[in-house]
Amino acid sequence: MTTFTKISSRTEASILIDGRRALYDIDPLIYSGFTEHMGRCIYGGIYDPGNPLSDSKGLRKDVMDALRDLKVPCFRYPGGNFVCTYSWLDGVGPREARPKRPELAWKGVESNQFGTDDFMEWCEALGAEPYICLNMATGTLMEALGWLEYCNSDQDTYYANLRRKNGRDKPYKVKYWALGNEMWGAWQVGQMTKEDYAKKAHQWGKALKLLDPSIKLILCGENGTSDWDRYVLQNSIEYIDMHSIHIYTADPEHVPNVIAPLSAERAIEVTASLIDLARINNRLTNPPTSDNHIIHKPTICFDEWNVWMYTRAPGDQGAEESYTLSDALAVGVWLNVFVRQASAGMDRYNNGSALARRLWRYFRRWDDKPKRG
Repeated sequence: MTTFTKISSRTEASILIDGRRALYDIDPLIYSGFTEHMGRCIYGGIYDPGNPLSDSKGLRKDVMDALRDLKVPCFRYPGGNFVCTYSWLDGVGPREARPKRPELAWKGVESNQFGTDDFMEWCEALGAEPYICLNMATGTLMEALGWLEYCNSDQDTYYANLRRKNGRDKPYKVKYWALGNEMWGAWQVGQMTKEDYAKKAHQWGKALKLLDPSIKLILCGENGTSDWDRYVLQNSIEYIDMHSIHIYTADPEHVPNVIAPLSAERAIEVTASLIDLARINNRLTNPPTSDNHIIHKPTICFDEWNVWMYTRAPGDQGAEESYTLSDALAVGVWLNVFVRQASAGMDRYNNGSALARRLWRYFRRWDDKPKRG
């Protein structure tokens, strides 16, 4: 605890720090990361077979060492906008049998040489938790259930057996599953209205929780303060464990650049209130029912944030952005917001904010030429 006392101009200033008094816990998940099939994040970044810096599985050892040093606890995958046309089945099984597909989000060709099992093994090597974002745009509920079964089931069923056939007997037990990415965005393949998304998210949430009640489902939010956020929370909250927020900031001028992340503070506070309102309106504030079913309280998942100036680093050109000292200071402000908001997390969103963040661009390799799989 730090205290400040008002003093006269002639009095020597002092600060008292009481290390014995802890105000609240800070969840390490606020320092998590985001991996997407975009630019050189996966191909040429995480997975780069033939590079002398890669191991026998094609994984970049230098990138893994850097992430271990940072102790990144969780990674979101496979997107991002990329996920809206992604079929997870294309990325499992023998690599020589995996199909190449047109990639519509970032306008490339996806080789599928890096997929679900590869990502899971990479997370295990780093000691990090995986977080899967489902394709709610062009994908089906049955495909999503198949992906969940493949990752988490230990039953004698088709997709669990397919995982075993592909060399993995033990389930991965993925905890975090997102119901789509930015489904409100005009740039998305399969954009939805808030009404259509809320209905679909409710039904998907019910089915996914029937298959695996232990998972944490993340609702697709916008900026935390929009009518989309209000509506989808109001109409989809029953099976939801977290509500996502996406905000990027950037400004060529230093002061606006480093102040801009403070907008996240307001977004967190408004979203926490929208969650409370949705719980009240849906009568989810009651104590456990007679069958001991506990009514949960959703938290906040701030799973995309960073300094990103699109005009200097277009996504369809791999977001090859050069960061400045001003940007680094802005990221410090971002992290400070999440740390300070941990106090509200104790009873409002349980410090779920910033579960994953767009970290990968800090690991662009200047000695490599851009390439895709």
